[in-house]
Amino acid sequence: QVQVVESGGGLVQAGGSLRLSCVVSGRTFSRYNMGWFRQAPGKEREFVAAIKWSGASTDYADSVKGRFTISRDNSKDTVYLEMNSLKPEDTAVYYCAADALAFRARPSTTLSSYNSWGQGTQVTVSS
Repeated sequence: QVQVVESGGGLVQAGGSLRLSCVVSGRTFSRYNMGWFRQAPGKEREFVAAIKWSGASTDYADSVKGRFTISRDNSKDTVYLEMNSLKPEDTAVYYCAADALAFRARPSTTLSSYNSWGQGTQVTVSS
């Protein structure tokens, strides 16, 4: 079975930084696009960032462009989300997900494209 495990969340002051990690097992990791999503209380889960299986392209939500960076290390079966200049509105549970389709040409921003999800890691940004 596919396992997706996030780590690195925590409490940080506004303007601070966090680095989230996501380790995937049970798949050939390098074949799949990966995404980060987040969900705040009372809100729907929303797209944050995604990266192509090869690492050759990325996509970001407008709300995080210029502040967050998604990357991957296929030798470690790990995807990262570096979050800088954090704002209170970034507070959410952050989820890592693997695309359902191998070698998809473009990273997807759509929830339904992903079929393997982690349990999430809490990020709280204080004002």
